[in-house]
Amino acid sequence: MTDPIVARIEANPKYHELRRKRNGFGWLLTGLMMLVYYGYIALIAFDKPFLATPLGAGVTSIGIPIGMGVIVFTVVITAIYVRRANSEYDRLTAEILKDVSK
Repeated sequence: MTDPIVARIEANPKYHELRRKRNGFGWLLTGLMMLVYYGYIALIAFDKPFLATPLGAGVTSIGIPIGMGVIVFTVVITAIYVRRANSEYDRLTAEILKDVSK
């Protein structure tokens, strides 16, 4: 048993546009996050002397700001996705629902 509203949504070209855009952007951000995270892990595994290089005369090494950069990068790409979801994706969703409810 299928709901006729669901069938109309799935037949709507804007729904397919929304899915294509959302999935493509999601995979792009996922790839970037994996590159940054696993790049940092690879540095830890294969170039410890570089990460242990001290910054200035203190005890802080270069690995600390790079690790913090990974965390900041995560927050930034999350904010980018939320901003796009709240503008473009919500607009497309509203248009789909408007078209289907006619």
